[in-house]
Amino acid sequence: MIKHFTSLASFSPSSIQSLIDRAQYFFLNQNQPDKFHHHLHHKMIANVFYEPSTRTRFSFEIAAKRLGAGLVNFSPENTSVKKGETVYDTLKCLESLGVDAIVMRHSDDYIFETLQDKFQTPLINAGAGKFEHPSQGLLDLLTLHQEFGKLQGLKIAVCGDIKHSRVAGSLMIAAEKFGMQLYLCGPDALLPDTNQSFIKKANFDDVLPEVDAVMMLRIQLERHENLELNPQTYHQQFGMNEKRIQRMKREAIILHPGPFNRGIEISDEIVEHKQSRIFKQMGNGVHARMAILEWSQNRGQP
Repeated sequence: MIKHFTSLASFSPSSIQSLIDRAQYFFLNQNQPDKFHHHLHHKMIANVFYEPSTRTRFSFEIAAKRLGAGLVNFSPENTSVKKGETVYDTLKCLESLGVDAIVMRHSDDYIFETLQDKFQTPLINAGAGKFEHPSQGLLDLLTLHQEFGKLQGLKIAVCGDIKHSRVAGSLMIAAEKFGMQLYLCGPDALLPDTNQSFIKKANFDDVLPEVDAVMMLRIQLERHENLELNPQTYHQQFGMNEKRIQRMKREAIILHPGPFNRGIEISDEIVEHKQSRIFKQMGNGVHARMAILEWSQNRGQP
């Protein structure tokens, strides 16, 4: 039995598909809350975010409330973290107080590897370091499945700061499980080394006519100390704009996990372009995280 939701790598393709199907159920019935508002009644979810977040934090909060759960929001600046309390001791406190699941974001790449064997309370990875963001991965898969009715065989271009992107990390795991082809595009210094057959480095403009979706990623300036970035030059070389949309298939879509830097990796007018699914993708965060929270209380594979 899988105890924690810390990596998509822990789940089989059929288990991930079950989570996608459950998230789709919540999507289809979002205007009928009576169908599920009692599912986590009397449960208590702790949101523990050591890094800033808008989409992930609030979508987990909304997801918990839509399922009828209570919520504890943790902010390091207002807790004993300021007195030197460790992450382990903070989470152990919450477990001792009786929370039913802990949703955590942290800058440490290996924080969940360090902690997961020490807790019975389900831990949910809301973004750890630069390696994984599995709940974002699930909502991205949900969005792709809604658009194309499948995942197998999809071709996706990922463009931007891939080397430091936990979003890209989870997408790579999913791509291998579902037989998707990924094309990595961006400055050479920001592309990871890879020898996997389903992942190829590519020229952005060259692959645009071939792909089903483009995942745009921002340059994560907070993870770079000495990166010099000319926004105009970067946009010309790797930005999504009207000229590049013209190179894409009509049925291809644009994704972005947010936050986005308008005018750098994506033009302002493209954010809500007819081929953009950015805000639908954002909304799917609630449905995907409802599926994850519900799963956490079943304590097993879907």
